[in-house]
Amino acid sequence: MRHTLPIAPQFYVTAPQPCPYLENRMERKLFTALQGDGVEQLNNSLSQQGFRRSQNVLYRPSCSDCSACLSARIDVSRFTATRSQKRTLKRNSHLVRRATSPWATEDQYQLFRHYLDSRHSDGGMADMDVFEYAAMIEETPIRSRVVEYAVAEENTLTAVSLTDVLEDGLSMVYSFYDPDQPQSSLGTYMILDHIAIAREAGLPYVYLGYWVKGSPKMGYKTKFSGLELYHGGRWKPFEELQTSGDTSPETACRTISEQVANIQLPQQPVHKPR
Repeated sequence: MRHTLPIAPQFYVTAPQPCPYLENRMERKLFTALQGDGVEQLNNSLSQQGFRRSQNVLYRPSCSDCSACLSARIDVSRFTATRSQKRTLKRNSHLVRRATSPWATEDQYQLFRHYLDSRHSDGGMADMDVFEYAAMIEETPIRSRVVEYAVAEENTLTAVSLTDVLEDGLSMVYSFYDPDQPQSSLGTYMILDHIAIAREAGLPYVYLGYWVKGSPKMGYKTKFSGLELYHGGRWKPFEELQTSGDTSPETACRTISEQVANIQLPQQPVHKPR
């Protein structure tokens, strides 16, 4: 009999670079390749520990003197839509959802470019061409879907989300939408619809990426009830952290070796002799 052994991916750290969320700060990421056998298990396990996927890489913030970036997810069982969110659902009831395999299209890219040029023209993705966009959508070794939202009568693409299907929820990897419809609150609508999809599928969580204290760009995530943040090695309700003040960005991270040592890796199945 062969003993159960952990999958042992190699972890690396990126060079420091200016933080896109907080001024006068530098960011650094801890990452590992998502490849080989057991990628689904590895993705599930690390996603539950605050990692995010970008193509064939799993990463987590690992800044030397700041821990403001906290992975966020919604506990579907504790979510209740506010009046404003109910109005958002009603305003977008004319949209039709289409979930497809992760395949990039020209319509998606045109909407993506319009969204970036309008909302994030100075961001790190501003120069992405059609080939880089296709790689972002299609290079996935796990179960992923492109969720499109369109006006049924006109077949006009209005919003798109690249979404991973995890064992315990849906992970919204990247979303974009028509920036010319601010009154529609399309970003909020996509999250609300993913909560509905998760409920229909019996999945307990919707993963939203990172919440950054002090960053106006991330403030919208706190408007969803049932929000949880990954802090101190476990998921905690946002209200609990807010009350205790543990979301302070001044808390220094542990050393890289300590962080890697505390990552829980999935186990390979035991192979019994026949």
